[in-house]
Amino acid sequence: YQQNPKTYTIVKQLLAEGNAGELQKYFGSRMEFGTAGLRAAMGAGISHMNDLTIIQTTQGFCRYLEKNFSDLKKRGVVIGFDARAHLSSGGSSKRFARLAANTFISQGVPVYLFSDIIPTPFVPYTVTHLKLCAGIMVTASHNPKQDNGYKVYWENGAQIISPHDKGISQAIEENQEPWPQAWDDKLIDSSPLLHDPYAMVNKEYFKDIQKQCFYRNINKETNLKFVHTSVHGVGHKFVQLAFKAFDLSPPFAVPEQKDPDPDFPTVKYPNPEEGKGVLTLSFALAEKDGARIILANDPDADRLAVAEKQESGEWKVFSGNELGALLGWWIFTCWKNNSRDTRAIKDVYMLSSTVSSKILRAIALKEGFHFEASNETLTGFKWMGNRAKQLMDQGKAVLFAFEEAIGYMCCPAVLDKDGVSAAVITAEMASFLATRNLSLSQQLKAVYDEYGFHITKASYFICHDPKVIQQLFDNLRNFDGKNTYPKSCGRFKVSGIRDLTTGYDSSQPDQKAILPTSKSSQMITFTFANGGVATMRTSGTEPKIKYYSELCAPPGNSDVEQLKKELDELVNALEKHFFQPEKNKLQRKTE
Repeated sequence: YQQNPKTYTIVKQLLAEGNAGELQKYFGSRMEFGTAGLRAAMGAGISHMNDLTIIQTTQGFCRYLEKNFSDLKKRGVVIGFDARAHLSSGGSSKRFARLAANTFISQGVPVYLFSDIIPTPFVPYTVTHLKLCAGIMVTASHNPKQDNGYKVYWENGAQIISPHDKGISQAIEENQEPWPQAWDDKLIDSSPLLHDPYAMVNKEYFKDIQKQCFYRNINKETNLKFVHTSVHGVGHKFVQLAFKAFDLSPPFAVPEQKDPDPDFPTVKYPNPEEGKGVLTLSFALAEKDGARIILANDPDADRLAVAEKQESGEWKVFSGNELGALLGWWIFTCWKNNSRDTRAIKDVYMLSSTVSSKILRAIALKEGFHFEASNETLTGFKWMGNRAKQLMDQGKAVLFAFEEAIGYMCCPAVLDKDGVSAAVITAEMASFLATRNLSLSQQLKAVYDEYGFHITKASYFICHDPKVIQQLFDNLRNFDGKNTYPKSCGRFKVSGIRDLTTGYDSSQPDQKAILPTSKSSQMITFTFANGGVATMRTSGTEPKIKYYSELCAPPGNSDVEQLKKELDELVNALEKHFFQPEKNKLQRKTE
């Protein structure tokens, strides 16, 4: 008896055609459960997101939680979902969330299941607020429309880190056979164990973020106009509510993109990181309504991109590092000038991921607070959320954390990136600056003038062949003969190398990296004699080889154009000599 007629039909069709290649793709290997949970296309077979794989994953997760929490049946878990759906396989975030809830409820575990779509940050918020054992968010964030994902939070309100991923993965392997009523999600509707946190969180979250609102009077009066797009995702309603909570007039919503649509019809990729292409409709609306600032969330509203109209009439899209510099400056300034927090400056912390700009370090050095860059080979927020909780438990104030991939944690009530609070805090910052006749771009320049210019450039190449990726990194490790890294890159002399895949660090006396190594992902950082730093790494969720580069100057060095030119040349050399896109048949990032 087949439970899902749609996926059953897909598989039956392939069997009838004798299509061994496609069947191998669907059933050859199970999706890997990592610290980011699951992320894969929706469809049939164990390599895809579907009813069965969601049931199996949740059964494993449930057993793992039972082992770790004696009070699981008292505290329970929270489950949220975005608006993704896949017609041909019948999969959708809501359906997956209900099946996951059914799995827990069948074992007597209380489930706080949101009755409607929510931003991802609402799940970690609920874990913390209700002191639950864990949280699950069904979302694929800004991935292509056929994808979905299953993101997991621990009781501390942060994403899981190792060794939980391994423990959960093993428990999934041990619980493959669906439990008796696994498919019957209608059972949950009459269960006393099902709770809906939607109304409570919509009240409490907006109350909590108001602690970051410092200029209510300016917000009420400002003439500044904002455009907001939720890029066919979940963000619209929640950003409107956030503006209301800060006494700001609501932003103009891009009408074609404000309602959730799993087909993302107006964009090639639903990812505001891709820059101007995703913002075309926003620019048009802003021109029409006379708005100077655009706020764009990704589809699950945990990231934020910002653009501002310049005096020249051009639009500037801020990079994640630039907005990180602005928000870091703003949040510290607000803490210093307005906070009722009596803690000393030595108890104040900011965090960023290891591949993000070190601008916060420069601000921290001059102002006297602490800055830490994540010591995690994976991208930052898993580490930063867990580290923030550790510091907060020691009585420290963690004001801000960010990663260059447009992720910002501006509010200690959410220990993960949150595009809703970041959007409204950016709007308040812009409104405040407008009273001083300053734009965001002008203030960014002022931050760099005071703390030193930090010029960054990041991009990626697409490569679908893991063998080619392996070969590329092996080549860097055996560049001038066996086991020798490159001594230069074009005209740029290499002065230091840290390889977090192998654990090598040329700057350490014993040549061993202090940071944790990760054999499963590639990551090499080169330091150059001119002060430049460049990191090359693989992506955990996409077929990309990414690079990040930065050139810093001490305060007072005002030749920005020269710095930019130097970094451009360094990046060109990096692409030409280290990536060798022609030889390796890599596909460039296209706007």
